[in-house]
Amino acid sequence: MLPSAMSYEDVLYQLTQDHPEVVVMTAENRAAIRGLPEKLGPRFVDVGICEQTLVGAAAGLALRGRIPVVHALASFLTMRAFEFIRTDVGLARLPVKLVGGVPGFLSEANGPTHQAIEDVALMRSVPGMEIFCPSDEEELLQGLPLALASPAPAYIRFNALTAGVRHHVPVTWGRAETLGSGSDVALLTYGLMVHEGVAALEELTKRGISGRLVNLRTLVPLDRQAILLAGRETKLVVTLEDHLLTGGLFSITSELWAREGLATRLLPVALQSWFTPAMLPDVLRHEGFTGVQIAERIARELTL
Repeated sequence: MLPSAMSYEDVLYQLTQDHPEVVVMTAENRAAIRGLPEKLGPRFVDVGICEQTLVGAAAGLALRGRIPVVHALASFLTMRAFEFIRTDVGLARLPVKLVGGVPGFLSEANGPTHQAIEDVALMRSVPGMEIFCPSDEEELLQGLPLALASPAPAYIRFNALTAGVRHHVPVTWGRAETLGSGSDVALLTYGLMVHEGVAALEELTKRGISGRLVNLRTLVPLDRQAILLAGRETKLVVTLEDHLLTGGLFSITSELWAREGLATRLLPVALQSWFTPAMLPDVLRHEGFTGVQIAERIARELTL
């Protein structure tokens, strides 16, 4: 276990000391790594607000044996630099680690241009790209060494929020964490929405509805068994995500069930379009993503 006082910057710095091939890069997005330029010297590269150059340079360094850990706002990293991710990183299966800042609802008061709500869909379209979506800082710090140890390229949905859930299963690539064992409903989710999913389960319990929550953590590699069990053992499965309906967890689940011939009621809770900018609690409430609002939708669905 990592010391509780360690931050993302601390863990990343330690990894650079343990692994001389690790290089830290950014496109003028230093919020979580402000202390590293002085510590790392030439192993810290800031290309300015040039995400395409950032990814292209990272691919070049990876071809020379480095492991670049690349930081930029998730919207610009995954969209503006997508061709470079696909062509320079993806085709060669280079071990570039893409860290997307303020994904999904975490962009809060930023408008549509800064909202990364299609990032999972884009990244999972790149063959071989791993996708890590921690629910809080605890999971982020546990999973970072695993991401760097993998020879594959990876996209990390950066989330350094304080843990609001007591995790019982350490982060493992391709293994979900299941909270609860109810048979009425299963919530499949990842990242920020794990917290609201837990709140929804608590509200449902008050109404006499039993449930479980599956915190998927990595969408690639996927814990297929956890998703299949949810479909086989509960009356209703809910996919919950701060992402567009198309291409995210709802699509992942539907594709898996179609391949396996599984037919279970499936309720998606996802975005249909860009969300109204506001502070996070107000965004969740306005868009209908608070635990209580999610529980209301589930309760109504179970009565149909």
